Amino acid sequence: MATPNIIERANRRAATRKASTPVATAARYDRKADRVILSLDTNLEIMFSPKNAQGLEHAKPSQLELIEISPSGYGIHFPKLDADLYLPALLEGFLGSRKWMAARLGAQGGKSRTTAKTSAARANGTLGGRPRKSAAR
Repeated sequence: MATPNIIERANRRAATRKASTPVATAARYDRKADRVILSLDTNLEIMFSPKNAQGLEHAKPSQLELIEISPSGYGIHFPKLDADLYLPALLEGFLGSRKWMAARLGAQGGKSRTTAKTSAARANGTLGGRPRKSAAR
């Protein structure tokens, strides 16, 4: 059970965060630009492509039309997708969990085409491809 001291400390932490972190005041989806746009209490707007956010990457425009903001202003909820985003993480550039972000970065790296990578692949192909793994003895 929470003691008054624990509750007081939690309230102080919340007040400190509220004073130092912007909160969302409005959210909408711009179908023409294919961007989610968040208005902040600092009179700034941030926008991002839903394709770059975990839980929204395969969303249809009709699923992005309804956006709810949590009472704290830190949570962004897409009811038609049952997807949530955390505003402080968005402001730090994280559009998903660390594992999800790492997988996306790894996929991009695998698609890269450099002259060194291309020539190494060609040289490897002329040698018969990747060597077979030797059987464990």
